[in-house]
Amino acid sequence: MGRALAEQFDVCRQTFAEADAALGESLSDLIFNGPADRLTLTENTQPAILTVSVAAWRLLDQHGITPAFVAGHSLGEYSAHVAAGTLRFVDAVRLVRNRGRYMQEAVPVGTGAMAAILGLDEAGVRQACAEAAQGEVVSPANLNTPGQIVIAGSAAAVARASERAKALGAKKAIPLNVSAPFHCALMKPAEERLAPELRAAAASDPRMPVVANVDAQPKRTAAESIDALIRQIASPVRWEDVVQRLASEGVTRYVEVGPGKVLSGMVKKIASGALIQNVEGPDDLAAIMAQH
Repeated sequence: MGRALAEQFDVCRQTFAEADAALGESLSDLIFNGPADRLTLTENTQPAILTVSVAAWRLLDQHGITPAFVAGHSLGEYSAHVAAGTLRFVDAVRLVRNRGRYMQEAVPVGTGAMAAILGLDEAGVRQACAEAAQGEVVSPANLNTPGQIVIAGSAAAVARASERAKALGAKKAIPLNVSAPFHCALMKPAEERLAPELRAAAASDPRMPVVANVDAQPKRTAAESIDALIRQIASPVRWEDVVQRLASEGVTRYVEVGPGKVLSGMVKKIASGALIQNVEGPDDLAAIMAQH
């Protein structure tokens, strides 16, 4: 992940070096060489994905690709704020290391869960969660696309809500292999720990609006950007609304930066007719430049 970018482009190599210096350890060695079981610990995964994403973004920026808006899904909102200049990369990489650690520590391993509910609308998913909660936490955590909503909460409550969702007409309920139940009320302890660190970070008004996960509204000041990042931790990611907001602002071209094409697939389902590209490695740059 990211190795080819670092090998071919100075700006990307420098990004990995900055991350290593900020964390006081070789994150880049872990990203390039593993082992996978250490890389998949959320306190490592979060700064790793941020670093690869920012490396790819800086490459585009160096080639004159400047977005009118930026947005990111969950952790990706930090990459978006680095791109917008709201947060310095060195601060963001430290913040997301702690974000991953605090999220992991908020809930004992194995007591929380997440599941993807396919083929049921938001009202149906909310009903399933309400009827299955029985005093425990379970709620929509990622409203990704029409017909794909991820729920999170206590393991038993998520299992009950999954069965209830199927009874209400969901096509499938798929348990997710995650280390914690992100974006639900069980993450409140993580929010309370990270909030003072986010408020203490040097933040600037973003150079371009950042459409936030928590309310799908464009953030144009440092203060509202930081507030949205704090609220995001224990609130659902409203990705379908984010993309709809971007489309309503006239956005027709989307470039996903960083590892994978998950968001590209989601955007395709939400914004019909949009041009969607991604930058994960050196070969992707030529395709982007051809459209520029």
